[in-house]
Amino acid sequence: MSDLTVTKIRFGNGTWEGVVQNAKESGLAPDIQVMFQDQPLDGVAISEGSAADEWLLRITVPAHAIADGVQTFVITEGGSSDQKLASFSLIAGEAAADDMRAEIELLRAELDMLKRAFRRHCLETT
Repeated sequence: MSDLTVTKIRFGNGTWEGVVQNAKESGLAPDIQVMFQDQPLDGVAISEGSAADEWLLRITVPAHAIADGVQTFVITEGGSSDQKLASFSLIAGEAAADDMRAEIELLRAELDMLKRAFRRHCLETT
């Protein structure tokens, strides 16, 4: 289980910005991966923050991700870990009040992450 935490700072001009805290190895940037439609997203930048265990995370939302419906981005610790650190969603087009589509899309993304982890576990134990 990771001790990393991700806190949102702002989201504007197509860029999501946040802070990654509790990075254990000082001097080495944590391995952060952003998944969109079950694929790793390009345009993820991480730089040193003001504190020793703090890193600034910038995620550029690609143009193809801006479309009708709910688009969910899941921020995970890369490498062998499939633990969700944070997520954010874009809703475009016809949006209804109390729309559950974002929650359902997030559940789908988390289910895909669990399926990958389970399959990897089954392969490692056989």
